[in-house]
Amino acid sequence: MDNNTTSTNNQILASWRMTGLMSMFRSPIRSGRGVARPVSRFLRRFRSERGAVAIWFAVMALPTAVLAFGLIDVSRASVEKRQLQDALDAATLMAARSTSTTDAQMQAIGAPALAAQLSGVSDATISSSSFKIVGTKVTGTATASVVPVIANLWLQGNMTIAAESEVARSSTNLELSIVLDITGSMRGQKLTDLKTAAKDLIDLVVSDVQTPFYSKAALVPFEVGVNLGGYAASGRGAIALAKSVTGASWMTGSSKNITAATKANPVRITSNAHGFNNGDVVWISGVSGMTQLNNRAFVVTGRATNTFQLQGVNGTGFSTYSSGGTIRKCQVSDCGIVITATAHGFNNGDKVYVTGVGGMTQINNTAFTVANQTANTFSLSGVNGASYGTYSSGGSVWCLVAGCQYYQLTDNNSNVRQFQITTCATERTGVNAYTDVAPGASPVGKMYTPDGTGCPSATIFPLSTDKAALKAAITALDDGGATAGQIGAAWGWYMLSPNFASLWAAASQPAAYTATDVLKVMVFMTDGDFNTAYCNNVLSKDSTGSDDEQINCNATNGNPTTQAQAICTAAKAKGVVIYTVGFQVGKGSTAETFIKGCATDADHVYLPSSGSLLKDAFAAIGRDITKLRLSR
Repeated sequence: MDNNTTSTNNQILASWRMTGLMSMFRSPIRSGRGVARPVSRFLRRFRSERGAVAIWFAVMALPTAVLAFGLIDVSRASVEKRQLQDALDAATLMAARSTSTTDAQMQAIGAPALAAQLSGVSDATISSSSFKIVGTKVTGTATASVVPVIANLWLQGNMTIAAESEVARSSTNLELSIVLDITGSMRGQKLTDLKTAAKDLIDLVVSDVQTPFYSKAALVPFEVGVNLGGYAASGRGAIALAKSVTGASWMTGSSKNITAATKANPVRITSNAHGFNNGDVVWISGVSGMTQLNNRAFVVTGRATNTFQLQGVNGTGFSTYSSGGTIRKCQVSDCGIVITATAHGFNNGDKVYVTGVGGMTQINNTAFTVANQTANTFSLSGVNGASYGTYSSGGSVWCLVAGCQYYQLTDNNSNVRQFQITTCATERTGVNAYTDVAPGASPVGKMYTPDGTGCPSATIFPLSTDKAALKAAITALDDGGATAGQIGAAWGWYMLSPNFASLWAAASQPAAYTATDVLKVMVFMTDGDFNTAYCNNVLSKDSTGSDDEQINCNATNGNPTTQAQAICTAAKAKGVVIYTVGFQVGKGSTAETFIKGCATDADHVYLPSSGSLLKDAFAAIGRDITKLRLSR
């Protein structure tokens, strides 16, 4: 029996002493004889004085009744005490499992919960209650009054009962990634509803107070890919830098004038003190009469001081030379343009792309093949340099393979083209396609498009406790593009993976999988089937899109929905809890099948059919995450 009940009992017993009820129990008990003698006398009087029996019973009835009813009050006080304790335990537990972080918030939850728990099951009236946060615990205290049946005849008021409760706030750290479909089908009200729902989720799960446990959220908006923004180099690998052009020319020395040309086999050119040597390649232009010589390259042979022959050129059928003409010596055998770029690193046969050259602007934004490579120079194979302008300044030369700023490929119309890199990520291929191996060891896929655009403007937002910044990023989301849900799912996982921690600042780095006090959760939302995949870092020809955007090969990893499911399975195997939301997806559709298969279980699947139900779904997920976080 507790102290409060004992106190109540003592009050009743004191009252009995005052009325003399205890004197009847004070007969001495010293021996068997001492007991028998008064009993014998009593029995004799009972037999001989029957009329007195009624008097004795009358005298004893009143204190006996008071005693009986007093015991009822004691029993009622004990019962009410137990009910108060049970109600207080439940209310304190409810307050502890909330997201409240202040005493005032705890009181606002605990007090009504206590009243509700006692309503209809107790006659006690709550006098006071208090719910407070004490370290990692929540304490609850309460007092109540009970109206006695008999004891109020001598008590100065109602009986008071009290209870105390203490609940260890079993919480854990939370890491949440929110994966959001912002494709073209989300345009208009659907995207507006999504933004509201997602911001509400941030408010529910990211606490204002981050001690003793933290709660962080990350954002992964996706369309045709996931925009890594400033994290692109770390995630998909650094892009090879351009080499600076410091010179571009095709001829060497000064031009020489032609004064005669014979119709012989081979043709003999007269040019006083020309200075050429046998084997030199020269370019002739501006000849009158024998115009067959113009704008062609020839090899010098039969050299003399003022004349030389054109190797292998039979001029007997040419027109007769009349006047003029200029000869210029080529730097390389095909009279191609020679680029000077210190330590360029290219090899003969490599493809390069030239931009930004001044003067000789005709070579800009064009792909060429490297020839005549030296440490600091190379020529553009097959280019007739004499038809280009004169180099003045600047320029860059880029490689043309995957991992470069530009990538030469054959599109789905069989045209050879140069696509540009974006900051978007696509699928990882090979043995690590469905793992979270660190990007330093296995970079994720790059994304090339015809003009370097098409990547969603919204970028990933790593784990953060900054609710305002997270909600601002959600507000800024814009729609557009096709659906690569497998890439969204992958980055939803990567945001929570300790193997990707090197990408982020310390405050955004996820904890180890082995941490016992961390809950990792992914919320994946989409509104339709996945229709976008990649081959060699370019939109595959079996994806949605036009032929001039696609490469001429099918997706390396196959169907995007199958890819996404494999990623979900791998993430769940690492302990990630996955909630899925299929917004207005078709009944029996591939999207619905994925939504049900990706989630942790059926209780983590939501299929809202309207904007209001979408908001309800996100709210339910937020509450469930909080409950899960506080009950682990």
